[in-house]
Amino acid sequence: MNALISPSILSADMMRLGADLQACEAAGADAIHIDVMDGRFVPNITFGPDIVAACKRATSLPLDVHLMIVEPEKHLESFASAGADYLTVHYETCPHIHRTLQTIRELGVRPGLSYNPGTPVESLGLLAEMVDLVLIMSVNPGFGGQKFIPQAIGKIEQTCAILSAHGSSAMVQVDGGISAATIQAVYAAGARNFVAGTSVFKHPDGVAGGVRALREAIDLNQKSR
Repeated sequence: MNALISPSILSADMMRLGADLQACEAAGADAIHIDVMDGRFVPNITFGPDIVAACKRATSLPLDVHLMIVEPEKHLESFASAGADYLTVHYETCPHIHRTLQTIRELGVRPGLSYNPGTPVESLGLLAEMVDLVLIMSVNPGFGGQKFIPQAIGKIEQTCAILSAHGSSAMVQVDGGISAATIQAVYAAGARNFVAGTSVFKHPDGVAGGVRALREAIDLNQKSR
């Protein structure tokens, strides 16, 4: 699988969101990552279904919606209706995770499962066949611009091993501190889907420069192997 770059609008300029999304598309990004935060599961408050619907109108890229909220099962239908192509929920917030993932699939959306830095991934063995995406958080969720947690590398490797053992083709996605300086190690560990906010939207050479820097770092990794 080729490496996928998913810019996170958490770091975009909300005054020019449509233009930023168009810039991502023109730069060759593969999806748009939308972090939904409720001020309860994480300390920040961000976007709702209306922003997802607005993004759907502004870009043809898939919308990768990450629900960092408590009781996500109450909101799955509204985000699916707004245009989400992926809906990722946190293992930590779903006491009935099997049912939640099943509901996402029934809504015609691709289900994802996320794990916080301090949450073991062994439970993935029971859920591997139900997910299309596994998101490993490499920072504590809530805010952009945080420093990558190095222990995530071993966790990514473990996640890839679990998925392989269960014959799952789910993508392994990583979110948090992804930049040209960290993406090589994350790629080498087995991840193929990279969420990047600050390193794309705040890059000195703009969105195109940010996406290009990530692609070039991955290319260097591939050539060195």
